[in-house]
Amino acid sequence: MTHPKVAIVTPAFNEAAVLPELFQRLTAVFNANPGVEWSAVLIDDGSRDATAQIVDELARTYPEVRVVHHGANQGYGAALRSGFAAASRELVFYTDGDAQYDPAEMALLWNALRDDVDLVNGYKISRSDPMHRIVIGRVYHHTVKRLFGLKIRDVDCDFRLLRRSIFDWVSLERSSGVICLEMMKKIHDAGFSIAEVPVHHYHRIYGKSQFFNFRRLFKTVIDVAALWVALVLRREHMRRATATMTAGVLPPHRRDRA
Repeated sequence: MTHPKVAIVTPAFNEAAVLPELFQRLTAVFNANPGVEWSAVLIDDGSRDATAQIVDELARTYPEVRVVHHGANQGYGAALRSGFAAASRELVFYTDGDAQYDPAEMALLWNALRDDVDLVNGYKISRSDPMHRIVIGRVYHHTVKRLFGLKIRDVDCDFRLLRRSIFDWVSLERSSGVICLEMMKKIHDAGFSIAEVPVHHYHRIYGKSQFFNFRRLFKTVIDVAALWVALVLRREHMRRATATMTAGVLPPHRRDRA
């Protein structure tokens, strides 16, 4: 590992059954490399189980841990935005609190983070979910790739390593699960370099997805449509970026590689 400072960001909603073990596995990856300086931001997004108490206990046990509590559930996007805002290290690694990815495979992301790469995006080798989730996920993936002009293999693989400086240029606004689509579209359009590596995806051991019900699916369709209007039709984010560059401010990757 050639980049020694990294922040782990983990959003959680009702993940008390898996969060302690996931945290231990995450920190073991870094502790196996003494030269790496790590910190963690754990976000309790208004959980109704013991998640709040668990993250507080982890913070009391580990000085490297910072906790963000949402008094009420604000959505996956809001939890991620809180985590990114609280992460101060030069690199940010994030994954969900449901333990469907193997933290040990973070080494694959590290190996792909060269000097000319800003974000390493994991993509699922195969999806370990019930068949209806696999079908819906594939339809969603191929639809948004076409609608938003994205060429990445996996829009929604929440196993990513990225440079913190990206967020000096890219501003995230969504509070729902479409924040992943928003993030990848804005990062892509800003010209940041993206590498991709295959990672495994595992069955959920405890609990169930908060996403796959008809009400949330309908809301996702509405959110994606609104995002398409903002980012593809109106290109609002690019107008702001152009205005900033006109003022003589270059994004980090262009400054560093000019």
